[in-house]
Amino acid sequence: MLVMILERVTPSLRGELTRWLIEPHPGVFIGDVSALVRDRLWDKCRQRLRGGALIQAWNTNNEQGFALRCEGLTEREMVTYDGLWLVRLRNRKPSEPKAAKREPAQAKE
Repeated sequence: MLVMILERVTPSLRGELTRWLIEPHPGVFIGDVSALVRDRLWDKCRQRLRGGALIQAWNTNNEQGFALRCEGLTEREMVTYDGLWLVRLRNRKPSEPKAAKREPAQAKE
């Protein structure tokens, strides 16, 4: 089983991946391909990333049952700790807001 998650990539790259994988949600691809195809899809996506982000996860024989690799900048960082994959949120700068807040509209008098 292979799962690929792409962020901020071109529609043509997403369309190209649908030749081997299904896309049940925008940017999320799932399929069952050989290791050779998995590696070639990874190389193709890395070459055409252009500022986007890419995560690839596949099943393997280890403690967690999967392995993964990442490329590009996302809000979440994948790290290994004693051979286990963990997800860490990247620190934001103190001046960087979480989300833009809208002020309630003022009634005109």
